[in-house]
Amino acid sequence: IADRREGIGVCGWILVSLSFLLVLISFPISIWACIKVIREYERAVVFRLGRILSKKAKGPGLILVLPCTDTFIKVDLRTVTCKIPPQEILTKDAVTTQVDGVVYYRIHSAVSAVANVTDVHSATFLLAQTTLRNILGTQSLSQLLAGREEIAHSIQAILDSATEQWGIKVARVEIKDVRIPVAMQRAMAAEAEAAREARAKVVAAEGEMNASKALKQASMVLAESPAGLQLRYLQTLTTLAAENNSTIVFPLPINMLESLGQKNRGG
Repeated sequence: IADRREGIGVCGWILVSLSFLLVLISFPISIWACIKVIREYERAVVFRLGRILSKKAKGPGLILVLPCTDTFIKVDLRTVTCKIPPQEILTKDAVTTQVDGVVYYRIHSAVSAVANVTDVHSATFLLAQTTLRNILGTQSLSQLLAGREEIAHSIQAILDSATEQWGIKVARVEIKDVRIPVAMQRAMAAEAEAAREARAKVVAAEGEMNASKALKQASMVLAESPAGLQLRYLQTLTTLAAENNSTIVFPLPINMLESLGQKNRGG
C-alpha cells in the first residue's frame, strides 16, 4: 500500500465523533458489538470509512471496532496446503506426461493479502498451476524424472518472488507424481533391459579375456616345472574323490608318456 498523507477529512472526523458518541450513549450494551476477539493465528485488517486504519493488521487479542464507520476482515496466517491437480505437459523431447504437485504457503502480510489481490488463495493456486506447466515444459523426460528436487526449488523461487507483493510466503513445493503413457513405459523398460544385457555381455567378455590370460600364464608356469603339473593332477584327483564319484582318474607322469611316444616312433 502506497503511503498516503491525506486523512479522512472533516466529514470523516465528524462521522467518527458521532460513532464514538453513539458508543458512549449506548454503553455498556454497545461494547459487546464493538469489541472483537482475534485468535492467535489470525489478524484483522480494519477499514475506517473505506480506508485501511493501519499499515499493520490488528491482533491477536481484543480489538475495538466502531459501529457504522469501521469494518474489518479476518486473515488466517496458518500454512495452507495447495494441491495442484494433474497437469498434462509436453516435455522438451516431445513426451506427453501428467504431473501433479503440492504447494505449501502462508500469508505473512495480512494488509497486502487483502488490499493487493481480490482472492489471494485462488490467485496463488492458478499461478502455481501456470508456473508448473511453464517450468516442466522446458525440461526433458530424463531431467524431469531425475531432477525433481531441483525443479521444485526453481518453482518455489519463481512463486515466492511473484507472490511477495500479495503478502504470500511460499514455504515448500513438491512434485508428487509423474505419469507417462503405458507405451512409453514399455519402451523405456525394453531400452533398460537391452542396456543391461549389453553391459552383461561386456562383463562376460572381459571375464573370458582375463581368464584366458590367467590360463596362458598358468600354462607357461607349468611348462617350466613338470612336477607342478603332477601336483595339479593330484589336486584334481583329491577334488574328484571328495565328491563321491564312481570314476577315479589316475594321472600318469608326463615323462612316461613321452618315453612311450618315443618307443612307438622307434618301433
